[in-house]
Amino acid sequence: MLQPSLVLPNRQLSLAPNVISTPSAYFWATPIILAIAVFLFVWEAPGVIRDFQISQNPMTLENGDVRNGHCTTRKAIFTDCEARLVYSYKGQNYDTTVEIMFIDFHTGDYETGLVISADHPELATMSLGLDMLWNRIVTLCVFVVLLGGMSLAMVFFGLRIWRVNRQLKQPAKLTPVPVEITAFDRKRNVLSITYNDKIAHDKTGRSAYTRMNDGQEPLIIGAANGKAVGLAVRHGNTALPVLLDSNLQRIKLTEDERTAALAPFAYHYEGDQNVPLLVEEPKKTISIWKQFRNFFGVLLLIAIGVFGFWLWYVTSSATQFQSPGMDINNLMPAPLNNWGCEQLKKRFGHDRAPFGCVAGDYTSWK
Repeated sequence: MLQPSLVLPNRQLSLAPNVISTPSAYFWATPIILAIAVFLFVWEAPGVIRDFQISQNPMTLENGDVRNGHCTTRKAIFTDCEARLVYSYKGQNYDTTVEIMFIDFHTGDYETGLVISADHPELATMSLGLDMLWNRIVTLCVFVVLLGGMSLAMVFFGLRIWRVNRQLKQPAKLTPVPVEITAFDRKRNVLSITYNDKIAHDKTGRSAYTRMNDGQEPLIIGAANGKAVGLAVRHGNTALPVLLDSNLQRIKLTEDERTAALAPFAYHYEGDQNVPLLVEEPKKTISIWKQFRNFFGVLLLIAIGVFGFWLWYVTSSATQFQSPGMDINNLMPAPLNNWGCEQLKKRFGHDRAPFGCVAGDYTSWK
């Protein structure tokens, strides 16, 4: 473990303003990500809730009319389907439009019918929407939680940076600590640095971001785990350490105090002489054969995982409507699909058939 040898005056010290920076992406990415999460929820949640209600007591209408039905596949896996449903039930006419979104690797056309809720006949959907119900629920939850959580995390980190910068305005006791420099970028006369507090004995594991202008360089004290280690200071009880520059201009010291603080280091900080810099290492190249081997190795692992999941679904799943088991079974070659449907029918033959094993009436087993 690297130990800082920086000796500071035994008094409270102030730091330069804005030594902890907020990444510029936070200002535009946060509202965009949050807006996408809200849009997905508003767009998909009502349809998912409707179809869940229908699934509690579904009724297939043979005389129902599915009009203008079409599906669009995006990015090879995201499928949007829309149709106009026109039907009559107990003397009442209904006309509604249904949209559903799910993840599927299916190629070709989909077959679907019209299903209503026996308890609430005004609720209608496509049988495809019920077949893919758990697929849709999982897809919606994953994307909303992922995007919403990401945007809220960015808001939290932004507020923490704002709070830290407010605290840094007041003098406090400074404690030197080593930090790992995880990334840096030079543009024009600005050096942007991301560093992580994970190698000090009282590490917090938190990351921070800072910018150094006018040719400043971080105070590098060594290397660990293949990455440069810089010297930072903890300012009282603030949440993030502050990365120091090689000339200690970020700490408000007298010239004598600054000279004395830098004296223990083996190198000198006079102008640009002997100042250790962050240097980009040459990028390692990987042979084409190794790239192909890694690529096909990953594909093989995915194929084994998918086949194992399918085998569990058709032989051991607690329900025939488990997704993505239904989707995988539907994509299997005809012999495997038929065998899988036979295994499911042995356990669930008394109930409706799942997607991939359904007959032309969208209910019975094929």
